[in-house]
Amino acid sequence: MAEADLLHGFGGQLMRGAATTVQLALASLAVGTLLGAGGCWLQLSTRTAPRTVGYAYAAVIRSVPDLLLVFAVFFGGAMTLATLTGRHVEVDAFLAGAIALGLSFGAYASEIARGALLSVPDAQREAAKTLGLSRAQTMWTVTLPQAARAALAPFGNQTIVLLKQTSIVSIVGCDEVMRKAAEASGATREPFTMYLAAACIYLALTGIMSLGLEWTERRVSRLDTR
Repeated sequence: MAEADLLHGFGGQLMRGAATTVQLALASLAVGTLLGAGGCWLQLSTRTAPRTVGYAYAAVIRSVPDLLLVFAVFFGGAMTLATLTGRHVEVDAFLAGAIALGLSFGAYASEIARGALLSVPDAQREAAKTLGLSRAQTMWTVTLPQAARAALAPFGNQTIVLLKQTSIVSIVGCDEVMRKAAEASGATREPFTMYLAAACIYLALTGIMSLGLEWTERRVSRLDTR
């Protein structure tokens, strides 16, 4: 039996929802990576005010459920735009989801990056200084490569979590795979079949990401042994 027949003609819609899920995860990853780098930089600042802001960002965002972040960005954004423009403005669900999930991912990424940087022994930086390397050269050639290796696994795992978290954006109307499954479930009155199909899609996507992460870790390990 063809996939379209098996899913009562909703197979194509679920695939389009899967494509939107991947796009949403990538957009959130880009936003979150930038926020994570900025948050890490603030946390490692020698000044009290920036360091406080960095720690506050990570602490507050990690304490709030991601669903509330989606609601805050989606409805709060609409309210803010309405106040600024004097008329009702519909916030794009995809954009709101990317920002909200990016905020969440960035808070965790900042902690991962900070821990990875602090894991590099001070003795190696001192040795680089003894060899005449500048502070910038030490950062790029000694500290960052080792920190990147240390952060690779937790960063990859958090990315897989991010992919699954995209499902909550369906509640504000983003046409990702969970919303498509809900629509198909209502139309066919077969929720188990449609949500099982959505689960298989998530399983395939996370499986591909896990294989990619394992391949990257093996490549990095080989480089370390050379």
